[in-house]
Amino acid sequence: MVDSKKHILIKNIYYMLSYAFQVLKQTNFEEVASEEFENIQDLLAAILAKGVAQQLKQGLYREYVQNYENLPMLRGKLDLTGTMRNKQQNKRLLACDFDDLSENNIFNIILKTTATVLLSDMFVSSQQRTALKNVTSFFKGIDECDPCTIHWNQLCFHRNNQNYMMLLNICYFVLNGLLLTTEHGKYKLASFLDERHMSTLYEKFVLEYYRYHRPDLSANPSEVKWALEAGNADLLPKMRTDITLEKNGNFLIIDTKYYSHILQSQERFDSSSLHSSNMYQIMAYVQNKDADNTGSVAGVLLYAKTDERIALDKKFQIKGNKYFVKMLDLNTDFEKIKEQLNVIVEEYFGVRSD
Repeated sequence: MVDSKKHILIKNIYYMLSYAFQVLKQTNFEEVASEEFENIQDLLAAILAKGVAQQLKQGLYREYVQNYENLPMLRGKLDLTGTMRNKQQNKRLLACDFDDLSENNIFNIILKTTATVLLSDMFVSSQQRTALKNVTSFFKGIDECDPCTIHWNQLCFHRNNQNYMMLLNICYFVLNGLLLTTEHGKYKLASFLDERHMSTLYEKFVLEYYRYHRPDLSANPSEVKWALEAGNADLLPKMRTDITLEKNGNFLIIDTKYYSHILQSQERFDSSSLHSSNMYQIMAYVQNKDADNTGSVAGVLLYAKTDERIALDKKFQIKGNKYFVKMLDLNTDFEKIKEQLNVIVEEYFGVRSD
């Protein structure tokens, strides 16, 4: 789990989620933005309750679910083996295999399961408990599941359920980022999202911030091709940047890093340094992107600031390319976070943000 000394203002978690999932900027989430939260569980419960309430107004997503029942009249396909078994047991029933359009599908099951987990957590306020109970009262015909059995990578979003994308991501943060299994097999919420999930949110936030505020910089992840002089790249790993900004043929590659400890110790030399793999990674991106050595590509290692008593604001130049090592303080007023992000692009591209 994340080191106990790593802190982020709870309101800033909301802002990060708002950029990662633009739907939170909609009017129905304004109340959440104006509230104060003491812990992440209460914030996520508020977002989930508000989001589910909105979805209920539009109607819960339904999809075809396979059913198998013994019925007096044929429905769907006839199961001959089952029907013969019924006849042998003197049951005048047909074994039917049919699809039924149902709200009891994996999307709604995950919503109900997540709400139940949050309702059992002591750090969720009575206000948010009431809100969750109100919305889940409409889930009576929907099952719950063991969170460990959810195959998140198999969820398929399309036009009819795209509104669930943000809600299911909130559920993912709760069930995978906050959930711990007790020795008795029950579930409880941990005190904070783990490093892996916060790293994903941090990367998505920075990307969407630049997309929203700096459309002139064409912010996107991008694949960097290996600058091979011979052979082919079949066995070489793919190089995909977190964020690449581009303006007038100049590129700034940003690699976001979220660690409990930013520096690695070098006991042999009684000193500390950046994680070597981080520096090698950003150099690989920059040098292969700028294969012609034009100096038009620069790299940034953007660390989320921890409570370690260090301040990183370094600049290097290696073989004509500039490298920056920056820290983004997430435990400050959000306007100051915006200022920090703006300074990065202003320093390189020389164009002030609005």
